[in-house]
Amino acid sequence: MLNYVIKRLLGLIPTLFIVSVLVFLFVHMLPGDPARLIAGPEADAQVIELVRQQLGLDQPLYHQFWHYISNAVQGDFGLSMVSRRPVADEIASRFMPTLWLTITSMVWAVIFGMAAGIIAAVWRNRWPDRLSMTIAVSGISFPAFALGMLLIQVFSVELGWLPTVGADSWQHYILPSLTLGAAVA
Repeated sequence: MLNYVIKRLLGLIPTLFIVSVLVFLFVHMLPGDPARLIAGPEADAQVIELVRQQLGLDQPLYHQFWHYISNAVQGDFGLSMVSRRPVADEIASRFMPTLWLTITSMVWAVIFGMAAGIIAAVWRNRWPDRLSMTIAVSGISFPAFALGMLLIQVFSVELGWLPTVGADSWQHYILPSLTLGAAVA
């Protein structure tokens, strides 16, 4: 088992490299000048050239790629174009809510899956089994975003039991995790 894990991890290295090369090249093939976009529509040629130098866009492509890879390996993904904060900080600030949502979604998926499995085993080929199978097939067929909007409409807007947006308390995670868990189960 350990050999399998090591082999898979070693196989991940060339995959990540190839994906990095492709993403880098695709970004450079996009139309428009990134320096002009960042500097703004009213920027003059000197400001655009200054932005181009600050971003290293005046360097050869292979040098830009080496700079990109060496910084990424060190965890430096640059600054966000939107917030002007380090991208690593932006990712870190959203990691724990995402992890919490993932864990709670998996808990819901296990609960739904175990319940459907027990019902199917105990009442095999009878109406509870058929009902659980119908619900399971309907759940797979129903888009998760539509289920999420339906749950928000019922439990947040109509009944007022749960908040519609936010991530401040555990109540904010109920509807999103329920939606994702139902989609997986």
